Amino acid sequence: MREQIDLWSEHAPRGCDIEPAYLRLLGRNQWLGDDVLPGFKDNLTTWFEEAGGLASDLMRIFALGLGLPEGHFDTWFGNEPMSLMKVIHYPVTPAEQFGVNAHHDAGFLTVLAAGETPGLEVANAAGEWIPVEPIKDAFVINLGEMMQGITGNYFVATPHRVVTRQERYSVAYFHGPSLQTPLTPLDLAPSYREAVAASPRHAGAGFMASASETKAGTGDMQSRHRPDVYGQQLWNYFNRSYPANMRLHYPNQHGPEEPELPGPS
Repeated sequence: MREQIDLWSEHAPRGCDIEPAYLRLLGRNQWLGDDVLPGFKDNLTTWFEEAGGLASDLMRIFALGLGLPEGHFDTWFGNEPMSLMKVIHYPVTPAEQFGVNAHHDAGFLTVLAAGETPGLEVANAAGEWIPVEPIKDAFVINLGEMMQGITGNYFVATPHRVVTRQERYSVAYFHGPSLQTPLTPLDLAPSYREAVAASPRHAGAGFMASASETKAGTGDMQSRHRPDVYGQQLWNYFNRSYPANMRLHYPNQHGPEEPELPGPS
């Protein structure tokens, strides 16, 4: 129960028949004109760039924490990084529903300007849903599934959801690399793998299920499948989250990494 405007890194659009299909996601944003909302493009472009700079700083810190050179991800993210931003409005959540269901973010990390209204909840290490209280002039940082994948579950994605009793606004920036960036796990020291193996929470952490996996009965965040490249991850995300839009703009296309699976018998 929400509405939003989605924006992303702007790159030259590719041909409508280019392969792999996920490269068709590249293109320009559709900006509201100044006659509709003055300053919309300029303000959000500035916010997008500043949030991206903060995310890059955080990725350097994560690199050091993983025993890698500080600038490892600066190079690894490639020449056409693909990050997303959502400008979100939540009306009051109806009973027995959610502003957004429990999920993981698809990218590497999220910089969230959560606003002044409560409603965001995260699952802690014990699996309990706890409220994230708004803190003035602070950001909420969520880890995403790609960070989980490349670190072999050393860093796990943050399960979160929204249930709000008041009208709520937020802006979220999702940090990502070039679409063709391989998602091969990093070559980390054995101590990181040993730490994951010793933690049931880390070792058992799954990923968001694709549309076909959900149809076949896989739990929402229990997929064991991991895409080969970042573009496949985003393609799966859009197929799962925006099926009507994907059917409209990419008819007869499925996620490039998997066939359709049968439904539950």
